[in-house]
Amino acid sequence: MPRGSSPKRERQYEHIKESVQQRGESEEKAEEIAARTVNKERARAGESKTASKESLEDMSSSRRGGLHSHSGAQGPTYDQLYAEARRRNIHGRSDMNKAELKRALDD
Repeated sequence: MPRGSSPKRERQYEHIKESVQQRGESEEKAEEIAARTVNKERARAGESKTASKESLEDMSSSRRGGLHSHSGAQGPTYDQLYAEARRRNIHGRSDMNKAELKRALDD
């Protein structure tokens, strides 16, 4: 967690980290994603001393997450489907595209 983070940002970091790990990512990757997301949100809220132009102008993390959620227009992402297929130990998942993963998970 970055220095000077508020309790709110620490909770946000832990929540994101746990969510990413539940999707099947390693702890190291989950920590990286959580830190980047929290840092970007801190920059957008004016809580950090420096912020890149991209952090300030890009779509917010919560909006992006909403678009990729299961309730989004296109359903779950390929990575979400693959993580679920790995969790269910579906044979041949690494050779499947998004549509094939959906079919395999629906069976």
